[in-house]
Amino acid sequence: MLKWEYALLVRRRQAATNDLGWEVVFVWYGPDGSMVDVTPYGDTALAHLNRAGDQGWELVAMSEDPSLPGNNELHRYHLKRPKAAAAPRQRIRGAGRAGRRTISG
Repeated sequence: MLKWEYALLVRRRQAATNDLGWEVVFVWYGPDGSMVDVTPYGDTALAHLNRAGDQGWELVAMSEDPSLPGNNELHRYHLKRPKAAAAPRQRIRGAGRAGRRTISG
């Protein structure tokens, strides 16, 4: 059965640290619960989405909310990709059988 993992790319407008107004930042929320500022990887949402696509992610939804006060979270890009198949479990054979060999001459 195919299983999916999900991630979220958030484009947020926030007050600039250098007092020049506003800046746009991008944050990646990974399927493992990680939160990474990916702003240095590109200055447009398209650049980030293309990068995610190269890693097997597919855009499944986008939401927008420009009316939030304070730190305005403008866009959320919801992505998914098939989960990597888990490696099949190997049977561990008892050491009694595999470890005991006799040589007859």
